[in-house]
Amino acid sequence: MTTHEPFRIRRLGGDDVATLRETTAMMGEAFEDRATYTTAQPDDAYLRSLLEGRQFVAIAAVAGGEVVGGLAAYELPKFEQARSEIYIYDLAVDAAHRRRGIATALIAELREVARERGAWMIYVQADPPDAPAVALYTKLGVREDVLHFDIDVD
Repeated sequence: MTTHEPFRIRRLGGDDVATLRETTAMMGEAFEDRATYTTAQPDDAYLRSLLEGRQFVAIAAVAGGEVVGGLAAYELPKFEQARSEIYIYDLAVDAAHRRRGIATALIAELREVARERGAWMIYVQADPPDAPAVALYTKLGVREDVLHFDIDVD
């Protein structure tokens, strides 16, 4: 039986650029898409500005001094009412640390961020073949089946 060190959840701020880079690399591994997540990262000033701003939220799960889970989200101000929604853009847990409640803890921290900011909803999308993600989000929220379209800008 493998024992794991306890993890802690950290909201990332402007001084956490290195931790954001570790989180991004872990996501690339977890999603098996290293190139997208690591080959063209922005410079430190860009990431610091992103972390200091209100629209981007980054949360990391750290165990034994390494990032084992991460969540990246965006706060979207609404136009029809003076409120916002938060969109979970990416959530990943390192394969060796799954089934420990890390993803649920990351979302719990995001819920706290949403409450503090007065956001009325958090939403996320999952691909149907990703059964663990679908199960997690079904446990935490109400499922809506929608179509997603990517529209090229060129």
